[in-house]
Amino acid sequence: MTIETILLLLESVLLIATIILLVFSIREGRQREHLLLEIGKATKILTRQEYFLSVLDSMINAKEEVSGCITGRVPSGDDKQMTTDIIDTLEGLTKKGVRVMYLMPKFPDRLYLGYLYTKAGAEVFYSSCLMVHNMRFMIVDDSSVIIGIPESVGEMQATKKGYRIPSEGLAMILKNYLDTCENKTSFKGYVNEVMQQTGATLQHIAREFQIDEEGFKDLMKS
Repeated sequence: MTIETILLLLESVLLIATIILLVFSIREGRQREHLLLEIGKATKILTRQEYFLSVLDSMINAKEEVSGCITGRVPSGDDKQMTTDIIDTLEGLTKKGVRVMYLMPKFPDRLYLGYLYTKAGAEVFYSSCLMVHNMRFMIVDDSSVIIGIPESVGEMQATKKGYRIPSEGLAMILKNYLDTCENKTSFKGYVNEVMQQTGATLQHIAREFQIDEEGFKDLMKS
């Protein structure tokens, strides 16, 4: 066997070994990427849970008033339980005489959460002003603020985390924004507006947005 043949065989063996190592490296890289994604998801869930827990804790301690600007998106997944907890807290607050007021964007699909909050005793308003599309916050007793931060820019993006800031000055500034936001419409007023624009009936709206039909009709009559 000549030296050239030996070198060629050795080169072939090294090439095969390199290919095998490359395949294992790619596979390991994919597994590592998948692990990082899973860790990232877990971190997002944790921060969202912390945000909602902070919201609930602040609401429970409210004495006079809770007001805020929220997306009003239909809850899904784990958010359903969080939303149920918030609604239960709202009912307890309003029964104690605490005023609760929320401002949501003027999108018909936001009627679902608006109905649930209104039924729980909150005052729900809808607006198309710029602030309601760009800010998410809650003011408690004009003394502390919880600001929600979305994962990326846009009213359709879920709130990723939030900050609790004890500041009467910031609370006053944001409260003034809420009071001066243009074209505010009450829940019932916005329902009537949607009916006029689309020609839909209460029954159609209830079915379209999965709202309890009987409860919806009773609320509109009250």
